[in-house]
Amino acid sequence: MAGFDWDDLRYVLAVADAKSLAGAARTLGVNHTTVFRRVSAFERRLGLRLFERRPAGYVLTAGGEELIAAARHIEDTVTRLERKLAGQDLRLSGVIRLTTTDTLMASVLPEILSEFHQAHPGIQIEVAVTNTMLNLSKRDADVAIRPVGNPPETLVGRRIGKVAFAIYGSRDCLVKRQKKVDLHTERWVAPDDSLAATSVARWMRSELNGGDIALRADSFVAMRQAAQAGLGLAALPCYLGDLSRDLVRVHPPIKAMDTALWVLTHEDLRHTARIRTFTEFAAHAFARRRPLLEGERARPSKHQR
Repeated sequence: MAGFDWDDLRYVLAVADAKSLAGAARTLGVNHTTVFRRVSAFERRLGLRLFERRPAGYVLTAGGEELIAAARHIEDTVTRLERKLAGQDLRLSGVIRLTTTDTLMASVLPEILSEFHQAHPGIQIEVAVTNTMLNLSKRDADVAIRPVGNPPETLVGRRIGKVAFAIYGSRDCLVKRQKKVDLHTERWVAPDDSLAATSVARWMRSELNGGDIALRADSFVAMRQAAQAGLGLAALPCYLGDLSRDLVRVHPPIKAMDTALWVLTHEDLRHTARIRTFTEFAAHAFARRRPLLEGERARPSKHQR
């Protein structure tokens, strides 16, 4: 592997993982043309074809498999070294890569990040908004803030508190109807299969047997937008639903949907000054907003059954 540019290997690994140029480009934050150019140039320098280009995607050749196996060892070594060095960083400056959910970024988190920036202007936050847990061991992110039942054992952090979920509907539609809501006969906006493991999806399967579904979405923010437009009722985290002016609660928080909000980082990074400062700041900021997180902020609507 002598003489190889580690950056080239990153591009090859990204294509191997994503099995497509577009997927690798999203992971690396570049366009797919750049990925194609870097991988093709790398193959020419090696005199070895690493991928078979097939309709279903990019598949590793035998030579590519051998190269990837070696590259994985390098990646693990580099990543461990980066974490160890970052863990010794005592500066309150630099970049923190934060991963979080779309619901938090559409509600309370921007305000918290603004407060943090005012207190620590030398620290820059890079936010990756995704409803899947990024791999903190591979430094895809430094800190994760998200509702999760059981955090991965490789991560450390603190449980901020409970996240409550309630049922919401369009304020305009409910005012026009002037009647109480029966959850079993209403039309719904629901999570799609990508969110099947969420507490909302489990509750809907258990209590509504699927129900009358007008729309499914892979995002609770998208579900909120659909509910605001009158497509149906939606079960949403209270910190999102209660801050949405066009929505009204039609049912109080449902205990079976409760989950926990965590601030997490990797063990090797917990003593890095900027990481420790940020996680402590975020934990205290969310604790001050506990009534909103736990659904105690909104008053019952006349439409609640």
